[in-house]
Amino acid sequence: MPGLSVAVVIAIAARFLSDHYGVPAMLMALILGIAFHFLAEDGRCVAGIDFTARTVLRFGVALLGARISVDLLIGLGGPVILLTIGAVIVTILFGLLGARLLGRGWRFALLTGGSVAICGASAAMAIAAVLPRNKHSESNLLFTVLGVTVLSTVAMVVYPLLAATAGLDELATGIFLGSTIHDVAQVVGAGFSVSEVTGETATLVKLIRVTMLAPVVLCISLVMRARGEADGNDTSRPPLIPGFVLAFLALATVNSFGAIPIVIADILADLSRNLLLVAIAAVGMKTALRTVLDVGGQAIVLIVAETVFLAAFILIGLKWLEQFS
Repeated sequence: MPGLSVAVVIAIAARFLSDHYGVPAMLMALILGIAFHFLAEDGRCVAGIDFTARTVLRFGVALLGARISVDLLIGLGGPVILLTIGAVIVTILFGLLGARLLGRGWRFALLTGGSVAICGASAAMAIAAVLPRNKHSESNLLFTVLGVTVLSTVAMVVYPLLAATAGLDELATGIFLGSTIHDVAQVVGAGFSVSEVTGETATLVKLIRVTMLAPVVLCISLVMRARGEADGNDTSRPPLIPGFVLAFLALATVNSFGAIPIVIADILADLSRNLLLVAIAAVGMKTALRTVLDVGGQAIVLIVAETVFLAAFILIGLKWLEQFS
């Protein structure tokens, strides 16, 4: 309880700063968590911080499934869905290629590529939960969450201007924003700053990307299992399908049948956001600032390159679709 309680208090403080000063809550939770790193080194809080950074994180990811339904997929149409799914796949592949060229490991490539391609910090934490761990795991996760949060905030301001410069209409702008900005909150902020139509479309497309979280994590988990990679020092194979992925898929399936009332779905979505905020506060506490700085300039180049690649891919795809509309 001590470690979990500290993480909850940090998350509450981060939410307060976000609500009153407009800064991203995830970013504040990370920064405040880093300031309390000494609690994760020794003492009564260590076990609770470890629990929060892993188990609470997985609960938060699982509850994201309550926001997903088949109706979301049908509403956008086949070409946009294929473009969005294709963007997720090629961005992850680009990350693997870029990491190889820059001399970075495949774990880091999957972490950054998946977070950029899917849903920012939430995807980073979900992917980190199934990747085999090493001495760099915590610092890589912290860097990725910090990086996508900062880049997402920048994109919230820059991308609407970029869409206007590219001559995109309201609908296409919504698709562009929803397909490229990393975090949901920034997608909503950027979309509705343009128009109601753009905001609703951007949010819808973003949720389609969130839908890709389960299959991507499942594929990574299956590959790790086939390779005999395990989490931590456990030499056994990891489970065929992680429990939190099954929970995500189960909630998405139930929601697709309309069995989850809108009020309950909203409550579960809020709970998911809060659990992820608490978890990222714990991740911040587990990582010393010096380890983040040790990640190096190549890591910054990679995550920025992945972000630029995703935006370029979607813009080219939208222009191509315009020719057939």
